[in-house]
Amino acid sequence: MSYRVRVTQVRSSIGWPRQQKETLRALGLRHRGHIVEKEVNLSILGMLKKVAHLVKIERV
Repeated sequence: MSYRVRVTQVRSSIGWPRQQKETLRALGLRHRGHIVEKEVNLSILGMLKKVAHLVKIERV
Protein backbone atom coordinates (compact mmCIF):
# COMPACT_ATOMS: atom_id res chain seq x y z
CA MET A 1 0.00 0.00 0.00
CA SER A 2 1.92 3.00 -1.23
CA TYR A 3 0.80 6.58 -1.51
CA ARG A 4 2.27 9.93 -2.41
CA VAL A 5 2.87 12.99 -0.29
CA ARG A 6 3.37 16.62 -1.27
CA VAL A 7 6.23 18.18 0.66
CA THR A 8 6.58 21.97 0.85
CA GLN A 9 9.58 23.67 2.41
CA VAL A 10 8.09 26.34 4.68
CA ARG A 11 11.18 27.42 6.64
CA SER A 12 14.71 28.26 5.56
CA SER A 13 17.51 25.82 6.28
CA ILE A 14 19.86 28.66 7.29
CA GLY A 15 21.07 28.14 10.85
CA TRP A 16 20.15 24.44 10.98
CA PRO A 17 22.69 21.60 11.09
CA ARG A 18 24.39 20.54 7.86
CA GLN A 19 22.79 17.09 8.04
CA GLN A 20 19.29 18.61 7.94
CA LYS A 21 20.28 20.78 4.96
CA GLU A 22 21.52 17.68 3.16
CA THR A 23 18.27 15.88 3.97
CA LEU A 24 16.26 18.71 2.37
CA ARG A 25 18.45 18.50 -0.74
CA ALA A 26 18.02 14.71 -0.86
CA LEU A 27 14.26 15.23 -0.79
CA GLY A 28 14.64 17.58 -3.76
CA LEU A 29 13.83 20.78 -1.86
CA ARG A 30 15.98 23.72 -2.91
CA HIS A 31 14.46 26.81 -1.31
CA ARG A 32 11.59 28.04 0.84
CA GLY A 33 8.29 27.57 -0.96
CA HIS A 34 9.58 24.74 -3.16
CA ILE A 35 7.14 21.81 -3.55
CA VAL A 36 7.92 18.19 -4.45
CA GLU A 37 5.81 15.03 -4.55
CA LYS A 38 7.33 11.82 -3.27
CA GLU A 39 6.27 8.18 -3.22
CA VAL A 40 6.23 7.13 0.43
CA ASN A 41 8.56 4.42 1.72
CA LEU A 42 10.40 3.91 4.99
CA SER A 43 13.46 5.94 3.99
CA ILE A 44 11.34 8.92 2.87
CA LEU A 45 9.35 8.77 6.12
CA GLY A 46 12.58 8.86 8.13
CA MET A 47 13.85 11.84 6.15
CA LEU A 48 10.56 13.69 6.64
CA LYS A 49 10.67 13.04 10.37
CA LYS A 50 14.17 14.58 10.58
CA VAL A 51 13.09 17.84 8.92
CA ALA A 52 9.43 17.98 10.03
CA HIS A 53 10.02 21.42 11.60
CA LEU A 54 11.09 22.83 8.20
CA VAL A 55 8.42 21.32 5.91
CA LYS A 56 4.67 20.91 5.48
CA ILE A 57 3.48 17.44 4.48
CA GLU A 58 0.18 16.71 2.72
CA ARG A 59 -1.14 13.39 1.49
CA VAL A 60 -1.96 13.46 -2.22
